[in-house]
Amino acid sequence: MNVAGVLTTKKELSSRNELTEPLLVRWLLIAAALVFLGLFLLVPLAAVFSQALEKGFEAYLAALKEPDALAAIRLTLITAAISVPLNLIFGVVSAWSIAKFDFPGRSFLITLIDLPFSVSPVISGLIYVLLFGLQGWLGPWLQAHDIKIIFAVPGIILATIFVTFPFVARELIPLMESQGKDEEEAARVLGASGLQTFWRVTLPNIRWGILYGVILCNARAMGEFGAVSVVSGHVRGSTNTIPLHVEILYNEYNYVAAFAVASLLGMLAIVTLVAKSFVEWRIRTVKGEE
Repeated sequence: MNVAGVLTTKKELSSRNELTEPLLVRWLLIAAALVFLGLFLLVPLAAVFSQALEKGFEAYLAALKEPDALAAIRLTLITAAISVPLNLIFGVVSAWSIAKFDFPGRSFLITLIDLPFSVSPVISGLIYVLLFGLQGWLGPWLQAHDIKIIFAVPGIILATIFVTFPFVARELIPLMESQGKDEEEAARVLGASGLQTFWRVTLPNIRWGILYGVILCNARAMGEFGAVSVVSGHVRGSTNTIPLHVEILYNEYNYVAAFAVASLLGMLAIVTLVAKSFVEWRIRTVKGEE
């Protein structure tokens, strides 16, 4: 057997040894993982739904049909419907620029994309208050022109966009960097324009990464509390999203209604986990086919 064959055999034996831990160790690790998931995922979800249905299904539906609850649901959907597409466009454009081109300020752009991950959502909300609030830099001008941003829907949308814009970009940047530039360069050599290269070469290769980023972005947009709480003003029926409405109901000791509305976020979390798992499986399948 040659040297290459010996090295290959050693690697195979090493990988087999890594996968053949003692049965007791494997069962302990699996049990620890299941206990962790049960305590921090399944038990809280079960508690939410059990409290929501404590007084029956009719009380549950009544809490969801209440005008303030419907207004909170409507505002949450509007916020997500605006912020997610905008972040999708920004994420794709910024990832394409960073992964496919070299330009001055590239590292600075990556730092800006990561900024919401390192700043507390409450601080990001305060930044908008300092900019657009009545005593802020642009506050007097906005008041003179009767433009409301803080304690209004535009402020909620701006705060949500800020805290969610890294998700699509951060998912696509490593994916596009790993794919390299060979296919795009070949398309350009064959006469394709930049837009044709993106639609016919780049986009098909990143479609599952885009979907993954959009799922995470949408979940964060609909569940954001800190930044939205600062800029909303907590006006019932007007500037309360679902998380803020849950807080108000809970503070009023209206526990059934609070948990009923919170169950919507619980169902969103379940749908997000299922969609996330499907996309991860699909990405692994695509990589396996390649």
